[in-house]
Amino acid sequence: MKASRTAPRDERGCPTLVRSAKMSPPVPALVRSPLPAFLIAVVALLAALAPAASAAVPEPVALDEGWSHVPDPSDRGARLGRTTGGGGGWREVEMPHVFHQGAVTDATFPGTVGWYKVTFEGPEADSGHAWAVRFGSVRRRATVWLNGRRVGDNADPYTAFALMLDGLREGEENTLVVRVDNRKGLEPREGWWNWGGIVRPVELVPVGRATYESAAVLSDVTCDTGGEACSANVIVDGWVRNRTARPQRPLVDLTLRRPASEGEQGAVVARRTVRAPVVRPGERRRLSFRVPVQGAPALWSTERPALHDATVRTRLGGAVEDVHEQRLGLREVDVRGGLMRLNGRVVEMRGASIQEDTPGRGPALTDADIEWIVAELKAVGANVTRAHYLLDDRLLSALDEAGIMVWSQAPVYHRSDLLTDPERADFELGVLRRTILGGRRHASVMTHSVANELDPWPDRAPATGTWLHRAASLSRDLDPTLPLSLDLLSYPRVQRQATYDRFELLGINSYYGWYRGKQERSTADLADLGPYLRAMHQKYPRQALVITEFGAESTFSGLPDVKETYEFQERYVRETLAIVDRLDFVNGAIYWTLREFAVQPDWDGGALRRGVERDGIHNKALITYDGQRKPAWYTAEAMFSATPLYRDGRPREEVLMAPVSSGPSALRGWGMAIGVLVLLAGFLVLDVWALRGLLRVRRRRGHGAGGAAGAAHVIDLRRAA
Repeated sequence: MKASRTAPRDERGCPTLVRSAKMSPPVPALVRSPLPAFLIAVVALLAALAPAASAAVPEPVALDEGWSHVPDPSDRGARLGRTTGGGGGWREVEMPHVFHQGAVTDATFPGTVGWYKVTFEGPEADSGHAWAVRFGSVRRRATVWLNGRRVGDNADPYTAFALMLDGLREGEENTLVVRVDNRKGLEPREGWWNWGGIVRPVELVPVGRATYESAAVLSDVTCDTGGEACSANVIVDGWVRNRTARPQRPLVDLTLRRPASEGEQGAVVARRTVRAPVVRPGERRRLSFRVPVQGAPALWSTERPALHDATVRTRLGGAVEDVHEQRLGLREVDVRGGLMRLNGRVVEMRGASIQEDTPGRGPALTDADIEWIVAELKAVGANVTRAHYLLDDRLLSALDEAGIMVWSQAPVYHRSDLLTDPERADFELGVLRRTILGGRRHASVMTHSVANELDPWPDRAPATGTWLHRAASLSRDLDPTLPLSLDLLSYPRVQRQATYDRFELLGINSYYGWYRGKQERSTADLADLGPYLRAMHQKYPRQALVITEFGAESTFSGLPDVKETYEFQERYVRETLAIVDRLDFVNGAIYWTLREFAVQPDWDGGALRRGVERDGIHNKALITYDGQRKPAWYTAEAMFSATPLYRDGRPREEVLMAPVSSGPSALRGWGMAIGVLVLLAGFLVLDVWALRGLLRVRRRRGHGAGGAAGAAHVIDLRRAA
């Protein structure tokens, strides 16, 4: 196969180079440029006048064709010569790919081993550039060989990783082999199917003599309360790596352009060049600098998702070694007075969470799958979504463009017991780090949630409390521009936890009225949700509260008081959202989930219906696994659409419309109401016209004022009309 070249992506990022399964080095201290300001200005001017040299950087090469796969349930592939691409049984597959095509079965959940290979012509590059292979995601563990030589491993199933391809033969055939192992026991616990495979795109990326790893341009906007006046800076952040044999001080320069208009390139609104500190051979050092944005900023918001074009170049001796391109949304997300604001205005969040799971392909999403997800979120009226892991970069880019916020979360789920192991705690901190670095470039990402449903008493659980403190510090260091969040189990009567003071946003996973809870901490009655939320607000008045999960299973039609009926789910959605509407200190609600997904064998989901055969599908969603909208979808759409995006300082009751029970959308409902009023007005005009005609007839014929005769004429006229 000859590898196909692709144009530089909108959001490519420099790869983080991984040489082994060990975690990346700890984040170094923040380093500022030591150059005086006037020298930086001179360098920036010279850079602006110099001819662009980005053409010297090779383009990425997509490895999207020519792949083959072979199962290895007995894990004997190495002995059969699989590491070099040998052995029989290989069959061609389309990428991305999961092991098990078709319906999920109990037998596939524990996982297995599979092998992938692709043969490609090595791309050419100048003497200063090498190549790495970048995987968007491999579930769960990957070991990679190039031409029979092992080049590295990865054990994080939900974030991208890159491996240097030492020994790549330029202009000749090369064989890349990947062993994927998705075998999993009871731990780590996850609330979705145990998929295995190469589930996101693969590409070759050029690596210069100096690179700016994990580079990101972050929005640093400040708006007054109400959003009337805003000023903007950007923060350029990353790690400079030196691949040469002697110490270097590369130049890193930023160019930021306003959003393009009608195909025309936007004007430059920010530009700066900074020299990195001395980086010794093989080392890397952090470089971070702030750049003011000229003029009134064009802000990113859910109703107007403006995206600037940012380019960051890294240069050595005048040659461009590395180019990072990003579509940047300038926006401010913060918490003031216990309420989350977007660009200075209190925002009302309504939406539904997503799982990357398409029937027959699982998380191996196609471009069409991504378009479907975004379209369905828009159709239901969502301005926010959420996931339990870092979403596919293509999906995040689509959400950037659609103006849909993302409550991004590291997949640290029910891990309190595992966090007692120091090595595991460090690993989970690495997962969080990679999740933030992957999401912070996206305007749609409005918070970094460090974990989901850990021990409800972190103050008295040393391992959990310590890990949360470390997680908060790491998150704030990697992205100081967004509020931090933590998603909680909604058990009642849990004392105030001082650990939560480190988080500006608290996500409430509420299943009041669905799950029973514990005997001493019942969540069986939906009516208890309001008092629980009031108690949480009293304990944490400075934090913004958001319902990050609520949902009820539904698979058939029946009575509204019978669990698992469509009618029960519809009422549950309506009544939960009505509770949120009445509490002005709650910033929003995110339904779990938009579309059904595969979860685990024998999943009951809290319905507690005996003797019912289960298919492993999570049925709480608003849309069935095969894409059919449930009745509750229409209720959610009506109530989401009836909720104004901003509160603008007015009391909640002044800006929220009355809840709509179910059926057609609020917009269609108002249209029907207006139509009925117009029709009645038409009948009234017709009656007046007919009555005038009748009176003329009576005067002409000399009739008296007899009511019976007059009534008969009126009835006849109405029938004629």
